[in-house]
This record gives sequence, structure tokens and C-alpha cells, in this order.
Amino acid sequence: MNIRKRVVVTKGMLILSVASFSQTRDSIPTKARDSVNVPRRVETYAADKFAISRPLNIEFTHTSPYNYTSKRGEEQLPESRVTGFEQIKVSANINFIKKQTWMLGATLGYRYTALEADITKPAVGGIMPVDDEFHYLFSSLNFTYFSKLFNKRTIYTSSILFDGSDKHFERVKGMFTGTMILKANQRTKLMVGLLVNIDPSSQTPVLPTFSYEHKFNNGLVVDMILPRSLYLRKYVFTNGRISLGTEIDRTSFYLYNIDGTDQRYEYRQLDLNSGLMYEHVIAKYFVLTVKTGMKITPSGRVFRKEDSFGDPVFQTTPDPAFYFNAGISFNPFTVLGIKK
Repeated sequence: MNIRKRVVVTKGMLILSVASFSQTRDSIPTKARDSVNVPRRVETYAADKFAISRPLNIEFTHTSPYNYTSKRGEEQLPESRVTGFEQIKVSANINFIKKQTWMLGATLGYRYTALEADITKPAVGGIMPVDDEFHYLFSSLNFTYFSKLFNKRTIYTSSILFDGSDKHFERVKGMFTGTMILKANQRTKLMVGLLVNIDPSSQTPVLPTFSYEHKFNNGLVVDMILPRSLYLRKYVFTNGRISLGTEIDRTSFYLYNIDGTDQRYEYRQLDLNSGLMYEHVIAKYFVLTVKTGMKITPSGRVFRKEDSFGDPVFQTTPDPAFYFNAGISFNPFTVLGIKK
């Protein structure tokens, strides 16, 4: 499948997870710990946890062929097959104003999806081949504020989110998160929070968040960022880390002229990617990441732009499929390679 040579860049959205925090209590004075050093340590931990928050992240994903069933409204359609599914994701994140108690930054990103399928025609039978590509672009303006609540360090983030395609700018959304740090030391980090999603197309406008990391004496690390990921990790070699677990990813793009009208649609699916991940630091600040395992997609849905994910006009149920992901990111804050 050929990638278009020219892509018209429009703005899009960033789905932020809960902000995270890490500090060694004895490493800095109390006064500094409560002021100027807090943003850097928050940024360090968040950058290590979330690839999208790294200054630059590029990744490629290949999914093996799989069958799927589908429904158009209440009509059950014949089983069809996706013969090719590949994605390229590029994102950049920068904080251009950093103060003692707040930061202001922005995110830009692009996701290319290439799709090949053999669709079984209803009633008459026969196969209709499909070979298409989709461009999803996103951006956000992000404000982070560091404070205290009930004498606990608390991080607030608010974002204005934009998204679209290579053809049109589509949506403006909003998001707010509040994260309270209940515990943070060299062995254990525990955080709880709340995410408010200001988006009419979302089924879950309010979502609790939970983050827990604990280092065991045998070198294993349990790392939970719910509802996003769950991993059991182990630092290996000098600059590497291997992980076993599950994380959530999302595929989204806009569709045009699919019914002969000017109606705009969005396709969206949530994927559970389970398997192995290996990360390795190259040249001190670059992190090479390889992931592989099974991808489980509970459902994919097409819905009108003005409707929500819960009101689909077309939905699919894919079979589990093998996936492979390789990426590289620039991360000057990585904790990989640092002696624990």
C-alpha cells in the first residue's frame, strides 16, 4: 500500500492520562522539594510512563490478518477479513513555559492507518476488495498546576484538544484531570485521581484513575496506571527493561462520502494489547521500544460526528490478532539505565 506523498496537517487531540509523580525524599531539601524541583520530577516520571508525553515519539505497528463480524444497524452482515492493517504514529510534546508551580505546553501528533480488506457482499455474496488509508491529526494546549490538597501533593491538568483529518478540521474538546499523590518514595508510588472528559462523543465523561508502582527486592516491578495499563517489569542488562502485561490503545479516524451525502462520520476502536515489551536506551537519551503479542478489540464503531460512540450506525467485532510494534523516542528524562 502506497502512502500519500502529501499530507495536509490539521490540528487534533491528545488523550492525556493521569499525571504522575516521583521523588526521592532525601535527595533534595524540603523547601526545594515543595517548589522549584516538583515540576521537573513530575515531568521526569510522566515522560518515562507515557510515550505521548515524550518530546518526540515515532512508532510503527503491524497487525496480522484477521476475520471480523459486523452489523449495519440491526442487520447482521457476513463475516469478512482484514488482510492488512498497519499504522504509523508520530507525536511531539513540549513545555515552553515552566514555573515553580505551573507549566504550559503543547502537543502535536499524526496517525496514519493503512487498511486492506476483503469484504463479503451481503445477499449476493462475492468479495469486494478494499484498499484505503486514513490520516488522523491531533494537537492540544496543556496547562499543569502543582498544589496541595489535604496536605497531599496534587497535580491538576487542563487541556484544550483539537483533532481532524487531512481533509477537514473536526472537533474541539476539553479535558481536566486531578491527581493526588498518596505515597512517593524509592520503592512505592501511589496516586489516585479523576478525569473529566468534555466531549459529547465520549461514553465516559468522568473516569476515576489509579496509579501504583512497587519495586520488589527480587528486582521485579509492578506498574499499574488504570485504566490505561498493567505491567510487571524487570530491569535487564545495563540500559534495558522488559515488561509483561496489557495496555489500551485507540484507533480513530474520520470518514467522508460513505453514503453519498455530506454527512461526516468517525470510526473508533479501543484495543487491548497484551504481551511483551522491551525498552532499551541508545545514546543516553533515545529509547528504542519493541512490543509484540495479541491485540483484542472488543468492538469498532462508525458513528455520526455529532453523535457518540454509543450510537453507532455500523459496528465490527474483530477476532484477536497478532501485533508487532517498534518505535523510538527522544526522552531526556528516562529512568532506564539509572541505577536503582
